[in-house]
This record gives sequence, C-alpha cells and structure tokens, in this order.
Amino acid sequence: MDYAAQGYEQVEYLLSGTATAYSPTGELSPDGDWSVEPSSEAAYTTRVVVTRPTDAGDFNGTAVVEWLNVSGGVDASPDLMLTHVELLRRGYVHVAVSAQQTGLDATRNADPERYSELSHPGDSYSYDMYSQAGQAVRLEADTLLAGLEPERVLAIGASQSAFRLLTYVNAVHPLVGVFDGFLVHSRFGAGAALSQAPLPQVDAPTPTRLREDLDVPVLVFQTETDAQALQARQEDSDVYRLWEVAGTAHFDMYGLATGAGDTGDAAGVAAWFEDMRNPSTNAVSVLTCALPVNAGPQTYVLRAALAALDEWVRTGTPPPSAPRLETVSTDPAAPEYALDEQGIVRGGIRTPAVDAPVARLSGLGQPAGEPDQLQRFCRLFGTTVPLTTEELTALYGDHDGFVSAWVEAVDAAEADGYLLPEDAELLRDVAEQAAVPA
Repeated sequence: MDYAAQGYEQVEYLLSGTATAYSPTGELSPDGDWSVEPSSEAAYTTRVVVTRPTDAGDFNGTAVVEWLNVSGGVDASPDLMLTHVELLRRGYVHVAVSAQQTGLDATRNADPERYSELSHPGDSYSYDMYSQAGQAVRLEADTLLAGLEPERVLAIGASQSAFRLLTYVNAVHPLVGVFDGFLVHSRFGAGAALSQAPLPQVDAPTPTRLREDLDVPVLVFQTETDAQALQARQEDSDVYRLWEVAGTAHFDMYGLATGAGDTGDAAGVAAWFEDMRNPSTNAVSVLTCALPVNAGPQTYVLRAALAALDEWVRTGTPPPSAPRLETVSTDPAAPEYALDEQGIVRGGIRTPAVDAPVARLSGLGQPAGEPDQLQRFCRLFGTTVPLTTEELTALYGDHDGFVSAWVEAVDAAEADGYLLPEDAELLRDVAEQAAVPA
C-alpha cells in the first residue's frame, strides 16, 4: 500500500523494558470479575510499527494500538487491513505491537542481523508488554508519533489477539488503565491463558465474559464464523456493545486480497462487489480452499465500529445497540443460525450485501482441510455462492428493481449507524454500475 500517496508514513521502532507477569488471587470465573497480582518480571525488546499522518494538522487525536495476530506463525495486522480506509481518511494513528513470542521470533529469524536485539520472555509477559506499548504512545509521543499529541488511545485486536484482549480487559486493565476503549474483534468462547510456560499454566474459563464493572467502553465485533462465542453473549450496557454482523466471516476476501488495493474510492467498492459476483477459492497464491471464500461486508461495518468507539470515547455517546444474529442452536459443538429463504442468516447487523443480495454469504460451511496444512485456515474464511440470473430476476425483476432494493438497504444501514456516509455514497453508486440481474 502506498501510504505516502495518502499523506502517511510507516516507521518501525524497537521498545525495551521490564515486563510483569500476573497470577490470580482467586478463581478466574466465567463472569470476568477477576483479581490478579504481579508475579514476576523479565526483560524484553519488542517491535512496533507506527502508521501516522505526515502533516500534524491531519491527526484526529486518536491512536489505535493493534495487538498483532500470530495465528499464522508471523506477526499480522488484520485490523489495519480491514480498517485502513477509515484510519487514513479520518486521520488516525495506527500502532502495531508485536506482543507475542511467536511473532517476535519469526521476525528475528527472517532477518537475524536487523532484529538481533529482539527478545521475548514468554507470553505470560505479553499483557504488560502491550500495556507498556500503549503507555509509550502517550509518554514517548515525541518519538513514536513524531510529536503528534494523542488525546485518546484505543486498543484493538482480532481473532487470537481478541482472546488476549478479553483476558487483558478482565485481568490487567483494572490495574493499569492504559487504554480509553477496546474494540475486541472476532473472539471465540474463552479468553487466552493468563499465564503459561515457562511460568505456571493459568487458563481462562469457557465461556469467558467481560467483567461488568468496566470504566471504559468495549465494543465486541463478531462475525458468523465466531459461533463459539454465542455461549458468551452479554446484554448491552452503558459501557458494552455487541455487534454481530450478518453475512460475514472471521476473515474474508477483502482481508486476504482485495483490501490491499482499496484507497477508499469507487474502484475499491467495485472490486469488493465483483468478489461477490465472481468469488475465488484462491484468495492468496499459497492457499486454495475447497469453496469460494466469503466476500461479505465486514470491512464496511468494522470501519463504522471503529468510528463509533472513537465517538463513544470522545463524547460519551454510545453506539447503537444491534440486533443479535438469530440462532437455532448456540451449542459450541454444533452452532446453527436461522436462515432466510435465500440461505442467508437472519437477524444481526444488516447491510445491502444480505438485504439486497447478489450472493449467499456465510461465515460457515468451508471445509477445514488438513490440520497440518495451510488449508486448515480455510474454515475461518466462510463461503460465497453467487445467485444465478434466474434467482436475481425472481428477486428484483430488472436492474431498476435491484438498484431500488440495494439503495434502500444502504440507506437503512447508514441510518442505523452501521455504514459510514462516505462508504454509503460509494455503495449506492456501485449498484447503478452493476450488471444485475444479468
């Protein structure tokens, strides 16, 4: 991605310090009301990558600190990919933090000379390493942010990182209070271990809910794939929102491929729409799934979620309370959603992709592949089945009928707070250009 063309720069820093691990002073209960204390200390040197505006006047005052995901054995930044359009057009700073040992080891092994200083004492210390990175955004802003002055620091993390944020919020946030809000993206049923080898193993319970006495806002963003977390649902409160989004997968075509070319213009929306009409099993060159992967609207709703959390922290105005996805079973061993006549999940946050569909979008149904092969990740990518010309004609009659239905759905999603105005405008336009129902 050409950040310079959009008035941004990416700069890498090494952070060194002494991190604390924690041990529980009582039971880690499913309600998340945990009490922990420092247990040991260890030195570390980690890496952060800062994406920041080059013009101080473009900075909106909010730094978003992402706990990098290591599910693939290397550091990855799924939330930067999925939200970069909103981050850059609105003037955020993004700070990517290598908090876990797997990612740091992979980075050092990839370039031993450049990264010889990197050192990680084990993931029991990851929570405090993340805290210290968040603190550095404020205390070392002259260096990390090139003098930009953050007014708000938000935490974000997806998938495995969301598990760790769940444990962080319950155990560590009450002790340190570093972050002004949390966007927990695609969690499953339990939190991550509080402590692990070489320290004593301390696992989180299943299910793990968020503690109810929080002093900062938390927005939990869930896709259909994240069905194991259905058992951990909570009611919305003055500091908690749960957004479950219809037609989305844990990761999707946009995150895997299409998003890298999206600069927030009409071409980006057109490419996303085309992925629904002509989906691929081969989103990345090294990975082919059994079925075409999900090409759903996750990026657009996640952008709105980030904006909503930022507004919540800025002004105290909470995001809308969203309807839950409708379920037949919330059993984590065999979760099942209620589907409409098109085979699309009922309920949840609605967008034109599911209310004026051109494809059946699902977060489930993708075979996993062999557990020791890259195809094991396919189970997280959902499916896309384009509607036939006959099905589209039966739904809409003609092109004008499709455009009318699509625009009505865009208008509703924007009014409900689940699409941002810039995206809604582009989504209206893409329908006019689409060859539907042909």
